[in-house]
Amino acid sequence: MRPKSLDEFLGQESIVGPDTLLRRAIEADDLPSMIFWGPPGSGKTTLATVIAQITNSYFVGISGVTAGVKELRATVDEAKERRKYGNQRTILFVDEIHRWNKAQQDGLLPFVEKGIITLIGATTENPSFEVIAPLLSRARVYVLKPLAPVNLKVIIKRALKNNELGLGKYQAKIDNEAEDFLIKTSNGDARVILNALEVAVKNIGADKTGQRIVGKKIIEEALQHKALMYDKAGDEHYNIISALHKSMRGSNGHAAVYWLARMLEAGEDPLYVARRLVRFAAEDIGLADNFAVVLANAVFEVCHKIGMPECNVHLAQLVIYLSEAKKSIRAYQAYGLAKQDVAELGHLPVPLHLRNAPTKLMKNLGYGADYKYTPLEDSAGQEYFPEELKGKKYY
Repeated sequence: MRPKSLDEFLGQESIVGPDTLLRRAIEADDLPSMIFWGPPGSGKTTLATVIAQITNSYFVGISGVTAGVKELRATVDEAKERRKYGNQRTILFVDEIHRWNKAQQDGLLPFVEKGIITLIGATTENPSFEVIAPLLSRARVYVLKPLAPVNLKVIIKRALKNNELGLGKYQAKIDNEAEDFLIKTSNGDARVILNALEVAVKNIGADKTGQRIVGKKIIEEALQHKALMYDKAGDEHYNIISALHKSMRGSNGHAAVYWLARMLEAGEDPLYVARRLVRFAAEDIGLADNFAVVLANAVFEVCHKIGMPECNVHLAQLVIYLSEAKKSIRAYQAYGLAKQDVAELGHLPVPLHLRNAPTKLMKNLGYGADYKYTPLEDSAGQEYFPEELKGKKYY
C-alpha cells in the first residue's frame, strides 16, 4: 500500500504539497542533498521511494543498520562511473542514517561535497545530535510530522478497498469505534495502522453476507501492547524529561504526573528519573524548602531498593510535592555566578589570615595571622574573599 506518487503521498503537505520548493525540485529532477527527520511511520522511506520512481537519476537505497564503509565505497565507485560515461546523477538513500558513526558519515562527506552523489538520509533522531555538522551543513533538513487522523482515515479506507495490494478481497469494514481507537493508539504511525488492520481482518470470520466487521475488541487484540514512542537515548527522551521539569517548575503537578507516567510506562529506568528529581529539588526549590532534597534522596533510595512497578507511587508522591513546593533558585544562581568568577579570575590566592598553619614555617610566613575566631570574638569586619572579590554578593 505504499504510495507510488506525490499525489498519493499523505500528511506532509507543507513539505511536498503543490507549489512547495521540494515538490518543484523533485518534479524538476534537481534535488539537493536532504535529511528527512520524523517519527516512525510518518513517510520518510515512502517519500524516498516516490522520489526513486520519479527521478531520472540512478537511485540506490541502503540501510544505516546493515551497510557500512564497504557498501558506501562500492556505491561511490559506481556513481563515478555513471557520471563519467553517462553523465547520470546518483541519489543515495541512507535509511536510519543516525546509525552510522562519525567515521562512516565522514566517509560520505567528500562525495556529497563534490556532487558525486546526492544524499537523502532518513532518521527518527534529532539530526543536530546524530548527523555530523559538516554533513548537516551540506544538506537541507525536512521535518516530517506524525500523520493526522484525517490522513490515517484515508489510509484505512484505501487498504480496505484495494483488491490488488490491500485487503479488498476480504470485504472488510471497520466500525467507527474501532477506527477511532486504532487511529488514537497509532501515534500517527501509518505502519501501525496497516499492520493491525491486516492482522484483524485476516483473523475474523465473515458474517452471513460475507462481510468481515472489524470491531474495537479485535483491534485491541491485534495491537496487543502498543509500545509508546520513547527512545531512552533519543530525542523524545529529552523532550519528555524537559516537559516533566518545566511542569514541576510551573507548579503543575497534574501535568508533571502525566509526563512521569509517560516515562515509566515506556520502560524508563526509575533511578534516572529519581536522580533528576534530586537535582530539581536543589536547583528549583532549594532554600525555599530544604526538606525537598531530603525527600528526593529518600525516594531515590526507595527506587533503588524496590524498583518498578512498586516505586512508581513514590515517584508520583515526590513529583507532586516538588510541583507544589515553593521555588527558589538562589543556590543555583549563586553557584553559577561563583563559577563565572572562577573562570574569569583564575586561581586567586587565599588571604593569609584564612590559611591553615600546621607548621612553624607557615606561621612565620603569616599563615593564619590576625584570624578572628568567631565563637570567641567579634569577626563582623573580617574579610573572607580574595582582595579582588571583596564585598561580592552572589545571592
